[in-house]
Amino acid sequence: MHWEQLLSLKRQGDTSKRLRKEQDDTRLGFEVDYDRIIFSSAFRSLQDKTQVIPLSKTDFVHTRLTHSLEVSVVGRSLGRLVGKKILEKYPYLKEVHGYHMNDFGAIVAAAALAHDIGNPPFGHSGEKAIGEYFKTGKGNQYKELLSDKEWQDLIDFEGNANGFSVVTSSRPGVEGSLRLTYATLGTFMKYPKESLPKKPTSNIADKKYGFFQQDKTFFKEVASELGMISNKSGDDIGFERHPLAFLVEAADDICYTIIDFEDGINLGLIQEEFALEYLIKLVKNSIDSDKYKSLTTKEDRISYLRALAIGSLINDAVNVFLENEEAILRGQFHSALTDKSQFKAQMNDIIKISIKNIYQSKEVIEKEVVGYQVINTLLDKFCTAYNNKFDGKSSNYDELILKLLPEKFVTEKMSLYERLMHICHFVSMLTDGKAVQFFKIINGGS
Repeated sequence: MHWEQLLSLKRQGDTSKRLRKEQDDTRLGFEVDYDRIIFSSAFRSLQDKTQVIPLSKTDFVHTRLTHSLEVSVVGRSLGRLVGKKILEKYPYLKEVHGYHMNDFGAIVAAAALAHDIGNPPFGHSGEKAIGEYFKTGKGNQYKELLSDKEWQDLIDFEGNANGFSVVTSSRPGVEGSLRLTYATLGTFMKYPKESLPKKPTSNIADKKYGFFQQDKTFFKEVASELGMISNKSGDDIGFERHPLAFLVEAADDICYTIIDFEDGINLGLIQEEFALEYLIKLVKNSIDSDKYKSLTTKEDRISYLRALAIGSLINDAVNVFLENEEAILRGQFHSALTDKSQFKAQMNDIIKISIKNIYQSKEVIEKEVVGYQVINTLLDKFCTAYNNKFDGKSSNYDELILKLLPEKFVTEKMSLYERLMHICHFVSMLTDGKAVQFFKIINGGS
């Protein structure tokens, strides 16, 4: 892979080439990506979607929106630090093509901002709930009517693939959705493969999948434009990652490791003394002991340690990336940056206690149970009504259910796969609160 190709400013539908040296630096294309994402309705809905504690009304607990903003900030720092060194190593990128250090930061920041934009309500249990409706629920009736890969898209519903649909899928009058640059789309794609074969290798890029069957034609166009390396044969589609996707993943890993831990402490799910014990190895070279001792509230002490820990992990991830940059360009680096971190053991310790005390806490489990019931009910009612209408056998109840659909989802889809994906997409775009509201309406307000 080559940086000048990987940093493509092309957008869906472009007929002429966009050159970096001809860009207006006051309105740079990669920064336009960020703006388009942040003003989108899909991004705004993240303010009422679960990060750690579902349906929590506590002020300091993170939602998907605050998490995404934080990942974006960390991603920008990672991108700029890497970009500075890349331009020093390959000066022609600046001298010939006009790229700047901040371009790398802007691309990673935009992709990181959108990294959770396709996640359903109720956190990762929402993804599982959608998949299990089709795998073991009433949705299983559709299995024999779909191809293996279409079926896998449904039973292994993936927020990353849904996110690619959110930012690229056209609808009448809105071609290409947000029309982000191909550089940002490539960077967004942590798992540049289709749903089958599932986990064919230990390559981090094969861990999950990144696009649905309905989006594969456009994804192949993006991958081709960026010069991404194909790693599948025959009818299977898969590529090695865009190098900057490693930085998006690192930003996410850093934030959820440290900030979920911080949330757990502020909620009282993890004792404060664990903070210093678990974070001290990350901050020992930067902590000002006198400043730490002068902080009088738990929230301030934890906030100080969190900021230092994130700084240490950013610098470490940049070093790992730069040490492996040539292997990454050859498609021969197959691990997350944090897996090669000098702080890997410390991060694992933090994640282990977060799983035990936060993710498996009674409050989280209770709300995830509610989420399963809500999503199962919505999928069943809307899929049934939508398919009955297409088949010309809808009841009055089906017609009423379909009148609950927002205007932009009132559209006809010709194939069964497209209809099922359309309803999954609608449900996935609901906030936690809106999903519960629909559930109550369907159940007679109970």
